[in-house]
Amino acid sequence: MKLNVLNSKGEETGKTVTLNDAVFGIEPNDHAIYLDVKQYLANKRQGTHKTKERGEVAGSTRKMIRQKGSGGARRGDTKSPVLVGGGRVFGPKPRDYSFKLNKKVKALARKSALSYKAKDNSIIVVEDFTLEAPKTKDFVSMLKDLKVDQGKALLVLPVNNEFIYLSARNLQKADVITTSGLNTYKIMDTASLVLTERSLEIIENTLNA
Repeated sequence: MKLNVLNSKGEETGKTVTLNDAVFGIEPNDHAIYLDVKQYLANKRQGTHKTKERGEVAGSTRKMIRQKGSGGARRGDTKSPVLVGGGRVFGPKPRDYSFKLNKKVKALARKSALSYKAKDNSIIVVEDFTLEAPKTKDFVSMLKDLKVDQGKALLVLPVNNEFIYLSARNLQKADVITTSGLNTYKIMDTASLVLTERSLEIIENTLNA
């Protein structure tokens, strides 16, 4: 697939790029995408949830009523789970939700996600650019010129650029990421994928290695 290279003002530069079919033209594997997104979201979980069980609740250990004859449920002390304020039975405990995923599966997932974007014509390639100062207004103007301001846009840079990052930080429908941090979740969670020429080269070299 050939794409025209645009500048930051949305104008054609006369240059074209050909997307590598091994990265942007494969048959997408939905299960690989599911696993990679699942791992990404699982790794973001803190896992610090905790409730007190019977042995951790403060209270008397005296048996409040006799075992039989009261007409109610049998119970022991005030920490019994059947009482309000008692301990929680099998409550959540701190745990690590992360799990291992093979590198080949993760690479397949990213290529599948990129192939989906290519099929939907949701990929835009722009010339390498920078901003002279962090200005959100200039970044919004660029998104409008590129015609990606209607939905969520993800700009992929080859290296971190502080001015560009600060310009997009307060925008709800825009995100900036580097090629090293590009993942399946970010790709699938955007309507338009904006790649710089250098970013495209790095992505193809990384996933086609």
